[in-house]
Order: sequence, then C-alpha cells, then structure tokens
Amino acid sequence: MSLIKSYFSILLVMLSFHLLGQEKKIGLPEIKNYNRIDYKGDTQIWQINQDKRGNLYFANNKGLFQFDGSSWRKYALPNSGFIRAFKIDDSGKIFVGGNAEFGYFKPNSKGKMKYYSLSKLINKNATKIISIIWKIHSYNDEIIFQSFTNAYILKNNKLKILEAPYRFQFSFKVGSKLYFQDHKKGLLEYKNNKLVPLEGTTILNNKEIWAIFKLPDNKLLIETINNGLFIYDFKKILPWKTEANEFMIKNGALGGTTLKNNLIVLNSATNGIIICDKKGNIIQHFNKKKGLQNNTVLTSFEDNKNNIWLGLDSGIDFINENSPIKYFGSNHGISTVYASVVHNNNLYIATNQGLLYHSMKDIFDDNNFNLVSGTSGQAWNIQVVGGQLICSSNKGALVIEEGKTVNIIDSNGYISFKLIPNKPNYMIGCNYTGFALFEKVSNKWKYKNKLEGFYGYPFSFQIKNSNLWFQLDNLIYKATLSDDMKRFKSIKTYKNLSQRDKGIRSIQQIKNTIYFQKNNHFYKYSEDQDLFYEDKKISNLFKNIPEITEIKEDDYGNIWYTFKESLGALMKNKNGTYNNIITPFSNLTGNLVSNFLSVNTMNSENTFIGLTSGIAYYNLKQKNNFEVKPKAYIRSFSYPGDTLILGNGQKELENYKIPYKSNHVKFSFSSPTFENLENVEFSYQLEGFDKKWSSWSNNNSIKEYTNLREGKYKMKIKVRNSYGIQSDEALLTFTISPPWYRHTLAYIIYTLILFIIIYLIRIRIKIKIRKSKYYERLEQRRLYLEKETKIRQEQYELEKEIEKLKNDKLKTKILAKDKELVNNSLQVAKKNKVLNTIINKIKDINIDNFDEATKTQFTKLNRSIVKEVNADKSWQDLEKHIKNVHYDFLKRLKEKHPNVSSRELDLATYLLMNMSTKEIAEIMNISTGGVELARYRLRKKLGLNKKENLTGFLMSI
Repeated sequence: MSLIKSYFSILLVMLSFHLLGQEKKIGLPEIKNYNRIDYKGDTQIWQINQDKRGNLYFANNKGLFQFDGSSWRKYALPNSGFIRAFKIDDSGKIFVGGNAEFGYFKPNSKGKMKYYSLSKLINKNATKIISIIWKIHSYNDEIIFQSFTNAYILKNNKLKILEAPYRFQFSFKVGSKLYFQDHKKGLLEYKNNKLVPLEGTTILNNKEIWAIFKLPDNKLLIETINNGLFIYDFKKILPWKTEANEFMIKNGALGGTTLKNNLIVLNSATNGIIICDKKGNIIQHFNKKKGLQNNTVLTSFEDNKNNIWLGLDSGIDFINENSPIKYFGSNHGISTVYASVVHNNNLYIATNQGLLYHSMKDIFDDNNFNLVSGTSGQAWNIQVVGGQLICSSNKGALVIEEGKTVNIIDSNGYISFKLIPNKPNYMIGCNYTGFALFEKVSNKWKYKNKLEGFYGYPFSFQIKNSNLWFQLDNLIYKATLSDDMKRFKSIKTYKNLSQRDKGIRSIQQIKNTIYFQKNNHFYKYSEDQDLFYEDKKISNLFKNIPEITEIKEDDYGNIWYTFKESLGALMKNKNGTYNNIITPFSNLTGNLVSNFLSVNTMNSENTFIGLTSGIAYYNLKQKNNFEVKPKAYIRSFSYPGDTLILGNGQKELENYKIPYKSNHVKFSFSSPTFENLENVEFSYQLEGFDKKWSSWSNNNSIKEYTNLREGKYKMKIKVRNSYGIQSDEALLTFTISPPWYRHTLAYIIYTLILFIIIYLIRIRIKIKIRKSKYYERLEQRRLYLEKETKIRQEQYELEKEIEKLKNDKLKTKILAKDKELVNNSLQVAKKNKVLNTIINKIKDINIDNFDEATKTQFTKLNRSIVKEVNADKSWQDLEKHIKNVHYDFLKRLKEKHPNVSSRELDLATYLLMNMSTKEIAEIMNISTGGVELARYRLRKKLGLNKKENLTGFLMSI
C-alpha cells in the first residue's frame, strides 16, 4: 500500500510539474556572450534588427555593426558618430540616425555599403539644429526620423519636418499605429500628417516612457523607466498590478520587445530581463548570475528563429530560446551529474559533490540546489527502491527523506541497487568489493549479508531469476545465487556472444527482458541450451543507428542510447512503434558522463539528462524550428584588386569575370545560424578545381585558391548546423580570363603565324632542295678533290716516311761509324801508348856499348817509332768528326750554358755517346779520377743536384 501511495505522490508531482510547465520555463538555455573585443566596437548597444537574409545589425556608439554568423563588419557615419537607431526596409536600404546626422546605407554594385546623407537636405537656418536621432520608423510609405526636437519625414525622396508641440521623448510603432510622447501633451498619435493627443495620457508627462506593447481587448501596456507598467484603454491609465510590474518598479525599465509566442521581454536597468505573459506572470528571468555579461539591458530583439538578442550596456548576448534543451549548471551550484530522480516533490541529483536536491515547487527560482546532509563526496546513484529513496555513494547506502540522510544501511561504498524479481522484499547492491543482499523488514531496508564468491565492482548489473548478469573486462559474467542467498554457488564467464559478435558492449533490460548487445545486435540467453541467440526484432530497431555504447529504457518505454559521446532516443508511440530522435540532443555531444547514462523521464514531455557540467532539461513538446534547413551563403568574393561583398541587397551578377593576373581568389562563407556556433560546420567544392567536397569543419569559413588556370569555375558551399541538418548548396560562378598569350585572339594569331611559318618553311624547303642539289654537286666535287689531295698527301707522307727511314738508317750507320771510329781511335791510342812505352824503354838502353852499326840501326829504329807516333792524326780526325756529327747538340748546350769550356763540351759529347769512364779517360788521355772530376765540374756548371742524371739531362737537350 505504501508503494502505491509513493507512486501516486510522484504522479501528482509530475502533474503539477506539467501544469507549471505551461506557464514557466525550467532551466536556462544556451547563452552566448559577445564583448566589444569580438565586434571591435564600443560597449553600448542601442538597437538590434535583422535583414531578409538573416544578417543581424547592431546600433553602437562606433557605428552600425553587421554579424552574419561568421564575421563582423562595421559601417560608420561620415562624422564617425554613434548610431542610436536604424531601420531596414525591403529594398535593402538601412536608414540610420546619429548625432546631428541621419541618412541611409545602400550597397553599391559590389556590395559595399555606401552612406547617403539626408540631413543635408534640411535648411538649417530655417529650423532648430538637429539633435540625436533616437527612433526611426517605417510608417505607411514614409520613413520617420525622430529626435527630441523634431521628426523628419522622408516621402517620395522629399524631406519635411514635424515639430514637437513642446519636446518629444520617444516614439513607438505599435501594430499599424505610431505614437509620440510629448513632455506636455502626453501621448500623441501620428495620422494624416498630424499629431493627435490621446485622451487621459497627460498623467504620463513626468514619466519617461520606454516601450508600448499591444494587449488583448484593444489595450496598451505602457512601460515607464522608473514608475513601472501601466494599462491604457484609450480613456484612462491604470497601474498594471502584476509580478512583472513589481519587478520593473524595483529594477528600472529600459524598453523591451514582443515575442512571436505572445510573450513580452522587458529590459531592466539593474537586473537583466524578464519574459512575461500578457497577464504579467514572469515566465523566465535572465541576469548576470544566469549568464548575461551585465545587468543593464538597453535593447532586446527576437530573431527569425525565435531566439533572443540583447544589447547591453557592455556587449551583446544571445539567448538560444528556440532550443528544446535547457540547463541547470554551475550557476545553480551543480557539477557532474550521475543520476536524478523526483521523489516527494523534490528533484534529487547524484553528483561528484554529493547528493543535491531542489524543491519542484520553486524549480523556476534562481536558488541553488541544496546538499543533502551527510552525502558530501561522490554520489553514484539515487533510486526509489521499494518506496524508499536510496543514495549510492562513497559513504555507503543511504536512506534519504526530505533532503536529509535518515539512515545508513551499510557504510561500504555502493554503485547501484536492484530488486530481486519475484522477491520484492529483497534487493542486491553493488559495492566496491562485490555484491551485498538487503532485506525489507518493517517496511525498511536492512543490510543482510555479503554475497561471497566474487570480488570487484561492475558499473551496472541485471537480475533474472537467480542469476546476476554483468560485464567486466570485456567478458560476460553469469553469477548464480545459492538457495540461502549468502553466496554465488557458481560464476561463469562468456567471451563472445556469437562467432560474428566478439566480446560484449552492453547489458540492459528492455521490455522486462535482459539483452546482451554488441555491434547493435541484440541477444537473449537460453538457459536450457546455455547460449546466446539474436532477437532480430530488437536488432532491427537499431539497424540504421550508429554503434551503441549504452542503453536505458525509461518508465514510458522510450529507449535512450549513447553513441560516439552523443545521445539518441527511440521514442515509443501509442501503437508500439518507435521514432528515432537524435537532432535535439546534438548539443549534448561530449558532455555526457561516460558509463553513467543518466536519463530521468518524468512524463511524456519532460526529461532530465545528466551531464559532466550539470543537468539538462528536455521538453519534447516544445515547439521549435531546429529541424528547418539552415541557409549557406558565399559572403564575400575577393581577388587582387577588388572585393565583392555578397548578400547586402545589391543585384548580384550570375557570372563574375576576373583577369588572369588576379587568379588568386578568396571566399568567405556564412550562415545566419547563431545557435551553438562552435558546432556549425562548412563544406565546399570549387568545381573545375576540386575533385570532391571538402570534409566538414567549423574552422573553414574562409578559403583561398592561388594560381588558378583560366576557365569557368563554380564555387559551391553548404553548411551543417549543430543539430546535423544540412543546407542546400549556395553557388557562385566566375570566369578567369586567360592571359593574353592564351586568349582566343592570340590562338587565332598563333594559327595564322603557323600557316605563314608553314608556307615560308615550304618555300624554304624548296629553295633548300635546290641549294642542296647544287651543294651536293659541289660536295661531290669537293670530296673528289679532297680524296685526290688525300692520296697525294698520303704519297707525300709515304715519301717523307721513306726519307725519314733513310735518314734514320743513315744516322744509325753514322753512329755505327762513329762507334767504329772511336774504337779505331782507341786502338790507335793504345798503339801509340805502346809505342811511347817502347820509346821510353829505348831511352833507358845504354847505346854506348853498341858498335856503330848497331847504334846506327838502333837510332834509325827509334826515329822510325817516334815518326810513327807523331805522324798518326787519327785522334784529330776523331775530334773533328765528333764535332761535326754533334754540332747541333753542342750549339744548344753552349747557348744554354755559355760558361762550359771546349774540353767540357767534349766530355758532354762523350757522355751523350754513352761512352764509359775508362773509354773517356783513354780518349782524353787522363785518368779515370780525372774523368770523375771533370763530370763533377760539368754537373756544377749545368746546375744539377745529386739526384739528377747527367747523361739523361744531356739527352734532353
């Protein structure tokens, strides 16, 4: 009975939650901050608007800033003054107003914004000096520029002045009507070129109006800066007694805007903005604590995707109201969330800081989540088991009631708990050392015993009959409980689910059946056959889904799964079919807690999802347009010498032609998709150059190509938003003209030149053939003469060779004769030597003892020998012959070494003739020692060192 009461209580909470959800919004959407460094302007933003292509514009103290989702552009007034107001018309003109200046920006043919002043049309001598333009309106066919002193009306390119009765404050266009506030006349309606006072509005003369909104029943909601909000029924003005009014009185009002869903944004001076309905109930509140850059909001704007832009006193903020995902994060005191549950009208979340909770009654307030006493530290899980709220944490298994720890069942650290099927009074808990059994006694859980036989802790487990199934180290474990439930009587492991699917990815329970999953194939276990077999029906549900890592079925039959750090869901229909939903959860990619898929589906519309940095709230029924195709634009096209800004309202050409010298082109891309810009990705292809599309990237909004050849090119670009929705292609066609030397006219000239060259070559060939024949005859004649000359030359060479051979033979004979002559001369010298010896010995004979006849004969013999010696002239002939034969050698030697004596010349000649030292000594009639001395003196005069050969040197001369 208590279990029924518990579920009934939860149902009531869900119902109240659902009803509250119709009025107030839970959690915070994504908020993106842009500071002055991002857009490179001044701090204050005065007005925001959007053109037909989705580009956003911001009025700033430094000028008008344009943001296309990828880049910022600045358009300044000539006097570099600030811009307080602007208006974009359908033609692309942007009317702007600043300090003593107003006019409009209009794109030229190249898309560059050019400013045209209208204030110069005013005769400044005929009226008051123009002050600051605060408001600009498009009313019927007029453009109205409003300052505090006058309104300047532009119609049919003519300007006229509407003077203030006393002094204008601000003006407001509400629906099809235009209202002015005058400091003495109250509210005035502008119609038929006149200002008509409204009844009962002079009560506002001392109250500065910043905004007027249209309410049902033909009423107006008037917002004053310091006095709050008032209702006007065109007869009287009464305070709007609502919580929105109380907020604005307390925090000061600075205007606002009406949203398409009939809600109103009210800007405050000191506490951000509130979003309220037209009954004054506050739906949402955003301030600095919740993510804004500061609390002073000067302007607000809803874009074409129903998201909110805020112009602050310092910077720009973007609120992604269109997203079905909202967040509770660090601004609510939350870190990593592992599990969540709603119990007794409280939302509990298990985090790495402990178990936190927040009352569902004030879930919309700014208050932080509170820490459940006694749970500080790591909390792994929070579950309602058997009607009791149990927290699995480092500090043990804790029983929680009304935000407090009322009992510690077991002090061991626990991961999770599960009831044993068919035994509702028993549950099993997984702790850091294994498993433990708990029993319900007197409606309270009590620790019973540890389950012996297993040590370790898996992150999750499933129970069927008496078997516990879990995975650990890529193995499947089946642990079977003993009958007394004190231990595991057996533990069996399985490596593979099948031959095809090795190992295990996840174990989960779907439709009260345990499934084992690998590669998106789902298996059941057969107890009888002890094997796993595939359930084709469940596998087919995930056939077209990426490989799954974790799966969880919620209480409504929806199947949640994770893949590649992303989240998806198979939402169950009433007829039992499923719708696969991935897109809304794309922004959660990378923020899910690994191995702890935390999905808390409270009802068919509201779900809480645990993240690494808080908890996300998903509203399935929230209307949004995130599945609308984004639009991709080629924002600029530039090349050396020129830049084209595309999409500023100018008439765009179908084909751009650029010269070949400017074949270095650059493109910038954009998409007016401002949600989760860091996940917006571009892909491009230059047809004619790239063979395929580039890979998706969020860092390629600019692309350059260099040294392109001439030809026609088509630049194609597409974008994919953060939800994975892909745009249609955007195209830009351009042609690069060829260089002059590859131009068509150049090729015609080349062809003509080629024909002329061929003609000239043909003529030249004919002339060359004639000349060739002529020269051929000459060549034949030349060859004949050359051959004849060669024969004669060969004859001459032969004769010369013969003559040389003759001379060589003669020289050989002469040398032989020289040698023979030398030998003969040596023989004569030997003979003379013998004769001289005989003469000397004869002189030693005493002839006194001879008789006269003998003396006479002896004397006659002596004279005869002496005569023979003196009469021999062979030696003189030898010297003469040698000098004649070696005349040239002696001449060269004398020229080179003039200090060589005639005696040394003779020695050089004998050495040249390769005569031995003994032979030279005999010829020169000196001793062998004298020959060596003579050689030494000759070497010295010739300047030879000891290592140089004298004979070789002489032969080289």
